Amino acid sequence: MLAKRCCNVSITAIKGFNDILPGEVEKWQHIEASARDVFSRYGFAEIRVPIMEKTELFARSIGDVTDIVEKEMYSFVDKGENRVTLRPEGTAGVIRALIENRLYAADPVSKLFYMGPMFRYERPQKGRYRQFHQIGAEITGIADPKVDAQILTMLRHLFDELGITEPSLEINSLGCPKCRPQYRETLQAFLRNRIASLCPDCTRRFDTNPLRVLDCKVERCKAATADAPAMLENLCPPCAGHFEAVQEFLQLAGTAYRINRRMVRGLDYYTRTTFELVTGLLGSQSAVAAGGRYDGLVADLGGPAIPGIGFAMGVERISLLLEAAGFSKPADLFIVALGDAAGKKAFQLMCRIQRLGFAVELDYDGKSMKSQMRRADKLACRYTLIVGETELATNRAPLKEMATGSQTEVPLVPESIVLQLQR
Repeated sequence: MLAKRCCNVSITAIKGFNDILPGEVEKWQHIEASARDVFSRYGFAEIRVPIMEKTELFARSIGDVTDIVEKEMYSFVDKGENRVTLRPEGTAGVIRALIENRLYAADPVSKLFYMGPMFRYERPQKGRYRQFHQIGAEITGIADPKVDAQILTMLRHLFDELGITEPSLEINSLGCPKCRPQYRETLQAFLRNRIASLCPDCTRRFDTNPLRVLDCKVERCKAATADAPAMLENLCPPCAGHFEAVQEFLQLAGTAYRINRRMVRGLDYYTRTTFELVTGLLGSQSAVAAGGRYDGLVADLGGPAIPGIGFAMGVERISLLLEAAGFSKPADLFIVALGDAAGKKAFQLMCRIQRLGFAVELDYDGKSMKSQMRRADKLACRYTLIVGETELATNRAPLKEMATGSQTEVPLVPESIVLQLQR
């Protein structure tokens, strides 16, 4: 009896690992296709890297004392006694591939983008899951601030292409290894008298990663650090000049932005320009894309001393914004067939029109006209074509535009129907 009961237990997905179902998938495909289109215009090529890497890669690149390495990575020892990790972010793997395959030798400037799942053990919530998906882009080999402005302009361009205009671009500078240590000391001196007001995580960060205190979402931490010194007032002259130039080129490109003096990054490799696209439509998960410059990362991972900059954006969060914007991808045509002969003709037309590049649906069960029209409405088809005995006899049928109700009689010839669908 016990064995029988166990066999009937329903197996569900792991918490934080979600199915992407029809209806949702179409939004993801639209996001991915738009990204490929826009990125190609800026000279980027796609790279696909493994979802699992040696744990050392992320510890060296992200930083041993970051929350990701300390608390969030899916790491384990495999059967070969190797310490491996499901990737928590994309940049480290891309840079590892750049170095291992010596891509910089073929061209000193590398423009790469990637898409795929990432993994972090976090509390699942709307727009944040344990398996989540990112689209990212990286440029290595150029330190010029024009590149910073270009990649930010490309990111803004993609969101415009998606019809998502609400997120705003925020920028800041995190300085460099020359000026950030002094700022760290200045910030620690400020925080020392406010430790009692900080949350447990920020109390721990005081010694290990004090800049992250500025990024804390806990209200008491926000209040305690409201008048904290900013990195922008502690930049060395080269970093200050770089940040001024980035703003100048953003203005030349017509890319709107605002400065967020409190912005920091959760990963240790970021230097100088840092940025986020933020929205007020997703609750506490305000950032839909984020990134920055990482001029020392390639060298830290064993490659040449070449600069880099990049970003990643969350596909789940962008999908939520698309849904709020009313995105839909309806079929082009639903063919209503009345009778067996009409059903055969509808099937023939469907196959021909699909080959001509249009999405076509029909009823397979011989249901009533009213039922078939309801199905066309449910699928939000742009047009319906009604085929019955009269239409077969005259070789002409009414084509109805569902949004307006206007109707046109067309020959039962695929090319003639397609001409109407193209209007």
